[in-house]
Amino acid sequence: MLTSHLMPTPSERVLSTLNADGSRRWLRPRLSPGRFLNARRIVGWSLIGLFAGLPFVSIGGAPAVLLDVTRRQFTLFGKTFLPTDTILLAILLLGIVVGAFLLTALLGRVWCGWACPQTVYLEFLYRPLERFFDGPPGRGGTIGRRATGLRTAMKYAVYGLCSVALANVFLSYFVGVHSLQQWMSRSPIEHPTSFAVMAMTTALMFTNFVWFREQTCIVACPYGRLQSVLLDANSLVVSYDPRRGEPRGHRKGGIQSSSGSAPGLGDCVDCGICVETCPTGIDIRRGLRMECIGCAQCIDACDAVMAKRKLPSGLIRYSSQARIAGEGGRFLRPRLIVYTSFLLLISGLFAFLVAHSKTTDVAVLRGMGMPFTELSSGEVANPLRIKITNRTREQHSYSIHLAESEPGRFLSESLSVTLEPAASMTRDVALAVPPNVFFRGKHMTRLAIIDDKQAVTEVAYELLGPQQATNPLRTEEKTHAVR
Repeated sequence: MLTSHLMPTPSERVLSTLNADGSRRWLRPRLSPGRFLNARRIVGWSLIGLFAGLPFVSIGGAPAVLLDVTRRQFTLFGKTFLPTDTILLAILLLGIVVGAFLLTALLGRVWCGWACPQTVYLEFLYRPLERFFDGPPGRGGTIGRRATGLRTAMKYAVYGLCSVALANVFLSYFVGVHSLQQWMSRSPIEHPTSFAVMAMTTALMFTNFVWFREQTCIVACPYGRLQSVLLDANSLVVSYDPRRGEPRGHRKGGIQSSSGSAPGLGDCVDCGICVETCPTGIDIRRGLRMECIGCAQCIDACDAVMAKRKLPSGLIRYSSQARIAGEGGRFLRPRLIVYTSFLLLISGLFAFLVAHSKTTDVAVLRGMGMPFTELSSGEVANPLRIKITNRTREQHSYSIHLAESEPGRFLSESLSVTLEPAASMTRDVALAVPPNVFFRGKHMTRLAIIDDKQAVTEVAYELLGPQQATNPLRTEEKTHAVR
């Protein structure tokens, strides 16, 4: 067994949420009012309203956002993507990734601090409730009020209600508001699976926002670790100015030099408020940290201290590492040009494909059994499986035909299907054609699928037949051409 003297205490925390002995360091950041907090409140509450209201919005009769995983249908702002839209979905995801690269290269982790649902709900819903029941945090993040059983029970009860609401909002993006309303209005006995999904989602919300909290951003989310790749020296990030602030130190008796600073000291008074107000518990004065989410709470806190000391604001500010080092900033740089060009290319390609997408998908596959059968009439019959997909939001009827001037006839009686919106159906048919159309055992025919609005979708398919050295029809065509 190792003794304590063989296990030296680390000189610094491995993570901002861990104490030196490895135990959980609970963060209760103090609130620092200021211009950035006011702006983040407006953005945060607007996004909360958007997150909650978007599932109720319809565009062209379809939900604005519905990620129906069970039916493999994804509706985004009026456009429904089906499993056959693999290329479109891949281009969309690639565009989102490149957009994230561009945003990070420009503004660092501004998404994390200002718009990420994890930050928005934690900082503008759960932590305000915590301060309401426990009071403002004391020095070092201690609980402001003496905890009582009733107050604690009420706090967790409200946490539970918020988690139920957020779970329902989250599920509405995957099952739709109408299905969710049915789940909520029926007894759990009638739909145990749905109830279990709701209960599990609620438990995950509660665990995340009440217990795991900022560790989601620090431990679980890989975005912070990607900063070293996505950022450069000219990216706009929350920065501390060491040339102005160092050497830091407490002022005694308020003695200051003519420049406003104490003799021999920088502007940083080493009050530690920037650390106490940080929602991830880091010290921004040690440089850009992986845990920094760019929320600007340390900027508001430091600006307030500078105002009290009658010193210029901006000791901690949004800036780039190049500007902080006195090297000057550069906005236009190669990676921005590459990211922007690539994003414009992807967006243009995506818009073109969406604009030219079909309302009906038709796939013709070879049927079961023998590749072809020679009938007593001399015709050659091929079994086909025709899959028709209705890509519209309305019910449509479809009929199967041979394209104009194509020889042959269908032996099947049922050549029509009716499909609900975004539904598919496969019809087995047999197509008989004259034997003289085959050349070396193959013949390319064209099928026409006509909907109830007379829209025609044509698809080519290669029929198989008996081997022939020549095609009589083609020989006759060549003879006429010679004459």
